[in-house]
Amino acid sequence: MSDNSTINIVPLQTSDQAAWNAYVFAHADGTFFHRAEWQTIIEQAFGHRTFFVLARRGEKICGVLPLGFVTSLLFGKALVSNPFCVYGGILADDDEVRATLHAHASAQAKSLGASHLEYRHQQRQLPQLVTQNLYYTFRKEILPEVEANLNAIPRKQRAVVRKGIDAGLHGEIDSGTERFFACYAASVHRLGTPVFSKRYFALLKKTFGDDCEVLTICTPEGEAVSSVLSFYFRDTVLPYYGGGSERARDTRANDFMYWDLMRRACERGLKVFDYGRSKEGTGAFSFKKNWGFEPQPLHYEFDLVNCTEIPQHNPLNPKYQLFIKLWQKLPLPVANLLGPHIVRGLG
Repeated sequence: MSDNSTINIVPLQTSDQAAWNAYVFAHADGTFFHRAEWQTIIEQAFGHRTFFVLARRGEKICGVLPLGFVTSLLFGKALVSNPFCVYGGILADDDEVRATLHAHASAQAKSLGASHLEYRHQQRQLPQLVTQNLYYTFRKEILPEVEANLNAIPRKQRAVVRKGIDAGLHGEIDSGTERFFACYAASVHRLGTPVFSKRYFALLKKTFGDDCEVLTICTPEGEAVSSVLSFYFRDTVLPYYGGGSERARDTRANDFMYWDLMRRACERGLKVFDYGRSKEGTGAFSFKKNWGFEPQPLHYEFDLVNCTEIPQHNPLNPKYQLFIKLWQKLPLPVANLLGPHIVRGLG
């Protein structure tokens, strides 16, 4: 067998990052969350070990797989592609490469003592693995004209957006993440969800540069009432983290925020607005449907290495309801202090 037909799996090296990202950008199933820079994010922001590997036939890259080893006293150990990301999993030229990468990852999970290996695929890739219908993604075409995008929003939701426009709200692009964090932290606290650290968001902005953008919505008086941190990949914008202050609801700032982001994306010539994932039965799921986005199921696939069923570490699990109610009662500064230590184990 020649060198060009043998598949070799090797760890990602710093010298390979540009070639890795070129492969991701060129692959039909590549996403922002396959980028090599996530290795730095996962290691530096959360302190987790990573196992980013690429497959080669000869000198040619024929597949990549980002893996993060998430460990927690509360939630156990899991090998995930890609933790803290809505998408991920195996990118490969063909079924042989895909099978080889999966075999490598499965062996890695066993050697680490992980309970399971999780691939955050958008489509089924490994039918022999178990999956669950929990998360849905929401993607929609951005029309060429700004007014056409506004008119495409269902009537009731469009009326809410117009209230924000009529109230004189306006968006500002921030160079940093301070105003974003204040809005985001207040929002997730009201939901009873632990917050990520300030350092994490600053690292995202520093690492991804212009491909990570913060849009903050202000009142005519200049008060920041909502903010969203978005990722850009190829022709797609993905609002990934967002939130608003107590005044956001009264001013319709969150609704205006997503419209302003869509408007700006249209003017930049982008083609797809990706609302990210939501769990069925949640407020976020309903909110995105109200914008006229159709839910598409995500096919997360699990190799149950050392467990018998898929772990349910999410807010819909009834056993976390008491925790959520208690978390909502914590003073915001305390929640912001404790949150990052908990959320790092969720992945």
